[in-house]
Amino acid sequence: MVWSKTYAGAEAVRVNKWLAQEGVCSRREAEALIASGKVRIDGARIDDPGRKIEPRQTIEVESDGAGSTFTAVVNKPVGYVSAQPEKNQIPAARLLTKANLVDDSGVDTRSMSLAPLGRLDQESRGLLLLSDDGVLAKALVGEASGLDKEYLVRVSGQVTDKKLALLRSGLELDGRALKPAKVTTVEPQRLRFVLHEGRKRQIRRMCDLVGLEVSDLLRIRIGPLRLGNLREGKWRRLSEAERATLIRASRD
Repeated sequence: MVWSKTYAGAEAVRVNKWLAQEGVCSRREAEALIASGKVRIDGARIDDPGRKIEPRQTIEVESDGAGSTFTAVVNKPVGYVSAQPEKNQIPAARLLTKANLVDDSGVDTRSMSLAPLGRLDQESRGLLLLSDDGVLAKALVGEASGLDKEYLVRVSGQVTDKKLALLRSGLELDGRALKPAKVTTVEPQRLRFVLHEGRKRQIRRMCDLVGLEVSDLLRIRIGPLRLGNLREGKWRRLSEAERATLIRASRD
């Protein structure tokens, strides 16, 4: 199987840079693929790691060097931890069974070492990605990532305009100011948060600072990727198109 795409840019660009931008592999991995003869432009094998691709040229990459990573999209229930479990905790990776799979990818995850791409604590639920994909990890949780995350949060306590203003901008955690957040009221006692950072238990701690207590926290979106109709406790494989879209969006 071969990954193929026609370059639509206005100016020539180095092949390794473009493949990394498209989320096929890292620049270093691209150089290794070129050296092993796995990359062709308009049908001709390329050997120069500094080679550029011109507008309207088509590149082909053999699949044993691209698309070999795995990412699971999970609707995590309460009671599972996304990070390394401590005593008596259940890792979210335990959800990746054939019975919980909703597509026909047929991947055996038992021998995989999958890391969470972003935090989602034990008391929270919703969209979680488990992956062995280093390029995607950098796009989602790297310092330069531009992806936001969206949550629906049920709270107890009086929701006032003053508290909403503080949640949006005016709080700090661990001695550092938080980035501005979008916080709106969905219905009485239910708020929508859109964050551009991911401090530990951030939303719960933000609410605590303004006298609100979180009783339910559901993550519904990471950048362009939405939880959609994936049922709680179920999972599916992230598609190559979704992966590429996430990586491109992280640079916006």
